[in-house]
Amino acid sequence: MKLLLAVIAALTVSLGAALDPHEHNKVVCYWNSTSFERPGPGKFQIDDLKPAIPFCTHLVYGFAGIDPNSFEAIPLHPNLDTGAGYSFYRIVNQLRQTYPHLKVYLSVGGNADPDYDTHKYLTVTETPEARNKFINSAVRLVTEYDFDGIDLAWEFPETKVKKQRSTFGNVWHNIKKAFGGGKYKDEHEEEHRNGFTNLVRDLKVQLRSRNKALTLTVLPHVNASIYYDARLLAPNIEAVHLMAFDQITPERNPKEADYPAPIYESYNRVPQDNIDASVRYWLEHGTPGGKIVIGIPAFARTWKLTSESQISGVPPIVADGPGAEGPHTANPGVLSYGEVCTRLTESHVGRLRRVSDPSKKYGSYAYQSYNPETSADGIWVGYEDRDTAGNKASYSKAKGLGGVAIWDLSTDDFRGICAGDKFPIVHAAKDKL
Repeated sequence: MKLLLAVIAALTVSLGAALDPHEHNKVVCYWNSTSFERPGPGKFQIDDLKPAIPFCTHLVYGFAGIDPNSFEAIPLHPNLDTGAGYSFYRIVNQLRQTYPHLKVYLSVGGNADPDYDTHKYLTVTETPEARNKFINSAVRLVTEYDFDGIDLAWEFPETKVKKQRSTFGNVWHNIKKAFGGGKYKDEHEEEHRNGFTNLVRDLKVQLRSRNKALTLTVLPHVNASIYYDARLLAPNIEAVHLMAFDQITPERNPKEADYPAPIYESYNRVPQDNIDASVRYWLEHGTPGGKIVIGIPAFARTWKLTSESQISGVPPIVADGPGAEGPHTANPGVLSYGEVCTRLTESHVGRLRRVSDPSKKYGSYAYQSYNPETSADGIWVGYEDRDTAGNKASYSKAKGLGGVAIWDLSTDDFRGICAGDKFPIVHAAKDKL
């Protein structure tokens, strides 16, 4: 009798874990804790999370990393993450006392590890010993600090910039490939793909016994066909978050500004550089729609406009590298939505001219042209607003997908300085699911 009751109890827990109350309306909210160190009004604190949490089903804490010598998962910013002064790992999980619906995951990677160290993300996958060191340490970390799960935002190598080529250009590209040029080639890609698949499988076994979840985040410009065996991964993950934005960036494409996060392919662009192409790949390779989550950037990509740039603003437009940094994010080529929306008001010095997207396919942009009288540089801004965030959420709903993921909360208008409402990107996406 006791054995029967134990079996029933185990089945009940298993069925409860299998039923996802947010199968098609996930709002996964990323928070990069280093935003706490920004100066002035850009500083994002734990209390700033609270107005967003009612809209979020999941909160992903970014980011942990990997020790290059031990291959163990480690806090990347101990003074913030686990230090006596702040200990954000513990504090962020205490939010569930007020918001019991919330699931809090710890993300590993996320392009937060130093660039010169990213080879370790491949090395860890190569041997059972290295994988086990990572798995055991990651499980200890999330268990000690009571996270609900782990998100693997694995730092696989990025592909080189894809270009549209003429017939002659294709011939020359093929010649370069024959002599070792062209797109990045990982000589051990099959080994790394299989090793990562094994890592995910073994990590899931450890997490399942502790009733904790496992998700993947596919970072921009990672070739999913090389590094992710979708069919084998799907049974061992709760969701895959597709960060199909930053398709065009001022670092990768300094001479041409264009839509950074289109839903569909636009004329004469690279066919793979859009959300729909990424979604179709994962669906066609066996991932259930309810496990696919669409990434929405709450930040903008910006380019500098010069005397060589067209005055129309219509992309693709000739540019000259990253646009000027904003007062809060202080990062050339990047503006938070709060920094963008303030420059759309008529009274703002250096006002941007906004161009909306009635097609609901490509995204909004804004620009200020080069000034020939003063020789002042202009700026071109590709960004999300309420409308485009809602369009992406509507796309997810229409396709029967799992929802949306906002990257990240600290770059939304978290102070409500533009329209009075805090977190307008998160709110607009939530409303359309």
